[in-house]
Amino acid sequence: MTGQNSLPRTRHEHLLRQVELHGSVSAADVATQLGVSQVTVRRDIVELEKAGKLARVHGGAIAVGAPAVPQAARTNVGVVVPGSVSHYPQIVRGMDAASHGVRTRVVLATSQYREDLEQRQVERLIEIGVAGIVFAPTMRSRTEAELAEWVRTIPVPVVFLERRLESTALAVYDSARTDHERGAELAVEHLSLLGHRSVGLALFDRTPTAPLIRDGHRAAVARLGLAEAPSVALPKGGDGESDPLDDALIAFLDACRDTGTDAALVHTDVHAARLVELAMDRGIRVPDDLAVVAFDDDTAGLAMVPLTSVTPPGRDLGQEAMRILTERIAAPDSAARHITMLPRLTVRESCGAAS
Repeated sequence: MTGQNSLPRTRHEHLLRQVELHGSVSAADVATQLGVSQVTVRRDIVELEKAGKLARVHGGAIAVGAPAVPQAARTNVGVVVPGSVSHYPQIVRGMDAASHGVRTRVVLATSQYREDLEQRQVERLIEIGVAGIVFAPTMRSRTEAELAEWVRTIPVPVVFLERRLESTALAVYDSARTDHERGAELAVEHLSLLGHRSVGLALFDRTPTAPLIRDGHRAAVARLGLAEAPSVALPKGGDGESDPLDDALIAFLDACRDTGTDAALVHTDVHAARLVELAMDRGIRVPDDLAVVAFDDDTAGLAMVPLTSVTPPGRDLGQEAMRILTERIAAPDSAARHITMLPRLTVRESCGAAS
């Protein structure tokens, strides 16, 4: 029986029969009756709604033209991000602020950069009846073709967040991201205008943002005709007596000193703050001996020397992502939108131009 009921046509007939008999149907009940997942049933409901055979509501469906049934005053939308600290909280707060004006509620889940957890979080959100999902997909061991194959199975609108995705298969989906490449160019240009002829680069390579910053730094150096400067990939910090992050930052400071490099772009602001502390320990004055610009602005202003930083448009980006998603829910067949927002440079003491 379960095998037969797993056929789409059989499931559709069962759904329509239940709606005809009872006036409404619960996705959870049908999933139990047919021995399939709620995700499958919700996908069936979306298809039948598009065909004009029923109307989707929170938790299930009702007959077309039926009186509205009691339901939550707001529509739930899901957000899946790698973590709830550092870069993403401002974006989520922007989405939440924008949600009140469009009668939606943001439901947040985190993936911890794990593809299996990310997929399960999306499934959970669909099971509770979200009308759409904004998420920053994990791409560490997954190709864009694999991501596209999975996303096609998600039965609600999807907006990609903070990812530069090149595949034409993914271009049909909406996206909203920060122009991190241009942010890096802004930082290098600023240091060049202050008279620095070379700008080193230290990147926390474990994030999807790092390659984009590297591209922007490289483009600005070439365009401005700056001299070659040290570039290092920064590891995650350790908890023991020997800290690989400190070792990498000290090696970067030494390389800057040996090459006469007196300016640096450091990602993230946490890493830049630690660089300033290690520079002070070694008698290197910031900004007199080394001008520093941080990338990200979560705690940059609290560093030993307040850090000039590339400040992403987190809250604005979240509001834009919410607008795109709600408009997509209302008009599912409209053209895809790819929004890229420019960060700004917040000038503080570490670059030597605070005045």
